[in-house]
Amino acid sequence: VFIVIGLLIKIEDPKGSIFFSQKRVGKNGKEFNMYKFRSMVSDAEAKLAELLQQNEATGAMFKMKNDPRVTKIGRFIRKTSIDELPQLLNVLKGDMSLVGPRPPLVREVNEYTEYQKQRLLVTPGCTGLWQVSGRSNVGFEEMVELDLTYMTTRSLKTDITIICRTVLLLFGSKNAY
Repeated sequence: VFIVIGLLIKIEDPKGSIFFSQKRVGKNGKEFNMYKFRSMVSDAEAKLAELLQQNEATGAMFKMKNDPRVTKIGRFIRKTSIDELPQLLNVLKGDMSLVGPRPPLVREVNEYTEYQKQRLLVTPGCTGLWQVSGRSNVGFEEMVELDLTYMTTRSLKTDITIICRTVLLLFGSKNAY
């Protein structure tokens, strides 16, 4: 899968890299580089400022359903969540776990209230209660509440349930963008 996706990304944009690394905030506010397959044009970060006014998310997140920075292969790998596979390297490094709150961007954490910063008390995950509860269709405040609920009820059974629900969602990811 890594080789095929890497080739497709390179064919669409030979000058860009296959992987995308982004500074994220993990447990106890520790910053780390989170890895993904690149799903956007090479200069996507530079174009973000032009798009901030079109943000479709609430709170400290930026989401845009038809983001013009996303490439053709990027739309596919986002829809299927294949773009997230390189995060398994983050799991092996100990920066992330399989299940937990999504690691936020540094700029997002700078806007957090003390209450919202509670999300940073556990190791972030590749998937979590937010992702299986509506993902991009869930607002920021509800995401925080889902993460805090997960943190107080987490167990092996809960993690297995979330992983199973994540796998089922991959076959019909209508809420991924």
